[in-house]
Amino acid sequence: MKRPLPSLNALRAFETTARHSSFVPAADELHVTPAAVKQLVRKLEEHLGIALVERSGRGLKVTPAGRVGLESLTAGFLQIERAVGQMRDYRNPQRLVVSAEPSFATAWLVPRLERFRAMHPDIDVLIDSSLRLADLERGAADVAIRFGVAPEKGDVAYRLFDEKLCAFCSPSLTSRHEGLRQLDDLSRATLIHWDTSALTWATATRAWVGWEPWLETLGAGHIDARRGVSFSDYNLAVQAAIAGQGVVLGSLPILSDLVAAGLLVRAFPDIVETSIGYDIVATRDAIGNQQVQSFIAWTKAEAAAAGHVQQPPAESSQRGRTRRVL
Repeated sequence: MKRPLPSLNALRAFETTARHSSFVPAADELHVTPAAVKQLVRKLEEHLGIALVERSGRGLKVTPAGRVGLESLTAGFLQIERAVGQMRDYRNPQRLVVSAEPSFATAWLVPRLERFRAMHPDIDVLIDSSLRLADLERGAADVAIRFGVAPEKGDVAYRLFDEKLCAFCSPSLTSRHEGLRQLDDLSRATLIHWDTSALTWATATRAWVGWEPWLETLGAGHIDARRGVSFSDYNLAVQAAIAGQGVVLGSLPILSDLVAAGLLVRAFPDIVETSIGYDIVATRDAIGNQQVQSFIAWTKAEAAAAGHVQQPPAESSQRGRTRRVL
């Protein structure tokens, strides 16, 4: 006689908890409370009659009994998710889900997207512009464009741009009599900050998107970089700069369209280049999909074309410097 299986919810709670080594991120992924996840794991342990997780410092670790079945559980849930995705997409097999960080989607991807649609009218594109990293392995998106995030093992990644950080502002700030002329003038300008502290994936990215490291790299560390106004949404930070409210750090490849439109200018010719950049990423399985191949090829071509366009800075009495930071 077969023993009854535990509930699917309990198995999922254990697998997610074990993967994160914590109840809190597991609860976020499952959209329930940490207490609910903990209770489900406890019920699974009671059903099996053995401990599956135990406390380890601030987190949790999986017991030997839990590790025995964890790999198979993870593989099993991946298979279920893929099957559900196939059924969900049955009515529209040509739909392509693209995950992109909101500022990239707004400033660079969406303005160009009509060109992809013109080339591939049979492919419907859904842009997922959430700040949350899409789990490509679990089918949350077909392809992702990511900034400052190392590809997962097994993913295929292509570099679109290395980061080139410049100071941008409204043309009105450089045209005034007391306008910005040289880097030291930033000491009396309003600095617009992008607050990335809430982004759990942005550890490497934070190192170079702030004013302090940018100024220090250019030898202007004496300027107080803590002043100004902060935004958790980078698009709002850019809009504040367009409105003439201050100076914002931005990516030269990404904001070049706004410069070409006359909405922003480079306040100074100085550039800080870093090895952090924008990558287009897909799983090895997804790479075999013709729609994914078409989108990746188009995006790479657009990025290459955009890379040849160098937007001039505003007039400045200071000669530009380019510093490369690895």
